[in-house]
Amino acid sequence: MKFIAIIPARYASTRFPGKPLAMLGGKPVIQRVYEQVIGAVADAWVATDDERILAAVEQFGGKAVMTRSDHQSGTDRIEEAVEKIGTNADVIINVQGDEPFVQRSQLETLKGLFSDAQTQIATLGKPFTTMDAVENPNSPKIVCTTEGYALYFSRSVIPFVRGRERQEWLKHFPFLKHLGLYAYRREVLAQITQLPQSPLELAESLEQLRWLQNGYRIKVGLTDVETVGIDTPDDLRRAEEFLNLHSSSASTAAADGQ
Repeated sequence: MKFIAIIPARYASTRFPGKPLAMLGGKPVIQRVYEQVIGAVADAWVATDDERILAAVEQFGGKAVMTRSDHQSGTDRIEEAVEKIGTNADVIINVQGDEPFVQRSQLETLKGLFSDAQTQIATLGKPFTTMDAVENPNSPKIVCTTEGYALYFSRSVIPFVRGRERQEWLKHFPFLKHLGLYAYRREVLAQITQLPQSPLELAESLEQLRWLQNGYRIKVGLTDVETVGIDTPDDLRRAEEFLNLHSSSASTAAADGQ
């Protein structure tokens, strides 16, 4: 089975214009993402609508493709990129251009989900560790079938744990956080980008509900690795601190091993 990774990266952003080119640890954010992805998926491309991002990717030796600026979602941008590249890959992996700490283990888990012939779309979930995090509407929740397929995604706390105090719910149900990494079979990607927005998607503002409501099967893999996305300049500062902390830890571990 052949995989290709597409990293959608727009220059325009309401909360953080030029985010892909912002510097993180001496490298543009988009380079950090690309280098993480290329460790797990040999064929990786950045899909952008801006010549500055294209030039930056080519400058550090990556591959990039120009796409239209009027796409409604990253999924639509990925479909155009795949058509332009002309790939014969069986599965397309979608890694957001603001995820500089995506891990090889996460991408390998996504790839492994396609050993199940019934998997049309794959994504990842991580167990919540606090009830405060569960109640955050910016962290969508997933409920799954016993075979690991998504039943529903919601910004609300699902399921409701009856007969228990709310702060005790996490002790009685393994709430699962959705992480925004996706992979699609090639023919499925072409199909879902033709679908109109669905009522559930519009209600929750979650694109994956469009696919579920139209009957597509989404397999959910588990990871214990948290993602650290960058949406705002404050997120970038936190990412810099995260990078410095882990760099220091790695240096200490190397010194201890000498």
